[in-house]
Amino acid sequence: MISKSQINFVKSLHQKKVRKDLGFFIVEGIKSVTEFLQSDYVVDTIFYTTKEVLKLDILSQNVKLFEIKDEELIKISTLTKPQQVLAIIRIPTRPITPPLELPNDTFTLMLDNIQDPGNLGTIIRTADWFGFNQLICSIDTVDAYNPKVVQASMGSLSRMHILYADLPTLLQHSELPIYGAFLDGKSIHETVFPTTGVLVLGNEGNGISKEVHQYIRYAVTIPRYGQAESLNVAISAAIFCVKIKKGI
Repeated sequence: MISKSQINFVKSLHQKKVRKDLGFFIVEGIKSVTEFLQSDYVVDTIFYTTKEVLKLDILSQNVKLFEIKDEELIKISTLTKPQQVLAIIRIPTRPITPPLELPNDTFTLMLDNIQDPGNLGTIIRTADWFGFNQLICSIDTVDAYNPKVVQASMGSLSRMHILYADLPTLLQHSELPIYGAFLDGKSIHETVFPTTGVLVLGNEGNGISKEVHQYIRYAVTIPRYGQAESLNVAISAAIFCVKIKKGI
């Protein structure tokens, strides 16, 4: 059974402002919830309609459990077809201060004003596949805890550190090699990425902002062989991840 106040609370987390103010976000589906339970994220509450959830390692984590009906799950879910389990998870606090520094043998992706939730979710999933464990996002990049981003990441968000920062300030005095994805940069086939550095990917329509552009030391591009005007940013991220890991 779920109370009216609980319904209102969960539904309020559909909104970015409330997620930010309260410090919680929603994860749905037993597979994704399981991955968050096995991560360093703190799972606060689980609403479920199937007894399968009771087999998860949740009792040792002090998770609040509520068995609810299918029609109640529909009221709080962000999905057209709810997936039997919905968890409320605490948004971690991960401050980052300038200048940007990275441990040796660490390469990170930096996202400048990515707007599409599906793109961000796919980038998170792709980065996880290639062994990256951190993404640095501009303040105006879509919220990583948006339900559509969480869903598109397919559980990979549980293994990623997502940091939001003012990118120009962060990069201003950094001594790291900063690479940027452009249409007219040096071909990635002629580029050898170092073991430590940053690759900036820009907005879907406008690319990398002027404010960030000034701190990029190496402009790189994925060569075009056909007639397409542009390449989807999530696809670009995957290609760059292949090249970066190959170099490392």
